[in-house]
Amino acid sequence: MTWTERTVVREGVRISCRDWSGSGPPVVLLHGLAGHAGEWDTLARDLSPRYRIVAVDQRGHGASERRPRDVSRAAYVADAVAVIGQLGMHRPVLAGQSLGGHTALLTASAHPGLLRGLVLVEAGPGRAEPNVPAEIGAMLDAWPTPFPSRRAAVEFFGGGAVGEGWAGGLEERDGGWWPRFDRDVMVEALAENARRSFWDEWAGITCPTLVVLGQSGIVPVHESEAMLQRRPETVALSVPEAGHDVHLERPEVLHQVFREFLEQVGDERRLRPQA
Repeated sequence: MTWTERTVVREGVRISCRDWSGSGPPVVLLHGLAGHAGEWDTLARDLSPRYRIVAVDQRGHGASERRPRDVSRAAYVADAVAVIGQLGMHRPVLAGQSLGGHTALLTASAHPGLLRGLVLVEAGPGRAEPNVPAEIGAMLDAWPTPFPSRRAAVEFFGGGAVGEGWAGGLEERDGGWWPRFDRDVMVEALAENARRSFWDEWAGITCPTLVVLGQSGIVPVHESEAMLQRRPETVALSVPEAGHDVHLERPEVLHQVFREFLEQVGDERRLRPQA
């Protein structure tokens, strides 16, 4: 199956989506910071015959509005809600990796009843990290842009599926390969995460939740344990031999657990907490 580009506009900001169609229950996929919707192509292709899959280029990324004025956490949440509403997706499962997972978490908390389920990949409530914006800025500054070729970009990003996934977010122009985002927008998008954690939002989630973690340490063990203590009904697993990009490094594992979770939330009574 192939995807069709859909455009959602909220308060003048254009959000581009890859709609893989499918006639089954809806699933919305959110990439991480500096990522793009194409990172989910393999998973979307695998699930789309049975589910309606929509992968989103979030604001500031990919084919969406490159320089939106508002890159607050609330703006990303409102975009997710707009995609769900404007594309007619009734009670989808919302999944996200890294900062996209954080957006999904906040959406589930702010809009109880909107989602059938929540999947977080290498994402959690976090903690105040004032140095993170500067660290991310330095990482992006280290990219040798423009890359002379797509192959050079793949190799820089580690080769294999991970390198291909990150290189897929570049565009060819002016004789080189460039990111489809601006550094200052990425750094500003982390401003609220640098100031505080989001444990109250995590505790307020009511829909069935799956947490998938690699071995990156982005979500440390003490944080994942605290997540389960506050919401013991959460389904969580750790994927060996995977770092932060679990969806690119171990797609076969993610596909399996994703399918199992989707089958479970198809009958919501099976995961509903008992009174």
